[in-house]
Amino acid sequence: MTHERPERLDLRRLTAEAVGTFFLVLIGPGAAMVNAWGGGVLGVSGIALAFAFVVIAMVYALGHVSGAHINPAVTVAFWSARRFPAREVIPYVVAQCVGAAAAAATLRAVLGPVGHLGATLPAIPIGAAFAIEWLLSFALMLVIMAVATDDRVAPGFAPLAVGLTVGFCALTGGPLTGASMNPARSFGPAVVGGLWTAHWIYWLAPITGMIAAARLYDWLRDAKAPVASRIFGVQGSV
Repeated sequence: MTHERPERLDLRRLTAEAVGTFFLVLIGPGAAMVNAWGGGVLGVSGIALAFAFVVIAMVYALGHVSGAHINPAVTVAFWSARRFPAREVIPYVVAQCVGAAAAAATLRAVLGPVGHLGATLPAIPIGAAFAIEWLLSFALMLVIMAVATDDRVAPGFAPLAVGLTVGFCALTGGPLTGASMNPARSFGPAVVGGLWTAHWIYWLAPITGMIAAARLYDWLRDAKAPVASRIFGVQGSV
């Protein structure tokens, strides 16, 4: 009886996840810090666009290397849907958190402790904050599952779809909770700035929301789109 040796985890994939998350935090929370430093020069829309643009760029740049999860909740959700190996979950999450912390440390060194380092701090009651983060995370993962795992989706548009989703979530949820949807994005500023207020929300809500979305899309996957959907460029079938 022979046993195949499991494929070794490629350090280059972990590096890609760390680098991608580094730039996500450098640009996203960095925009929030610049906004605070400049007296509101960017505004909510500017910050949301910064998040959208950096996600689009990192997914295009690194998606073919590591998958460009750049988010522990995405990694866990993919694993829950049996689309990511269990032995790689913890290394991916560690790499993402290291990248996020490095970016937050860089921002503090450059700009100082302005804007709470772009930390995600709820501006609404805890229960409402949890609900907002859960729903936004659910929406993001639903889009990710569709564009990343379903062959019927037109190729080449995944980074745009994911980035635009992050952007519209940030527009709505940013003033309320910070619209994290990403434990690493919240962890970096929290660990560097010592800002742990309701931090558990930014782990539990994204992880559970994204697991639910991944499971739902796997259930929806076998649905057959009507012929009329081809008007929108979708590969429907009957």
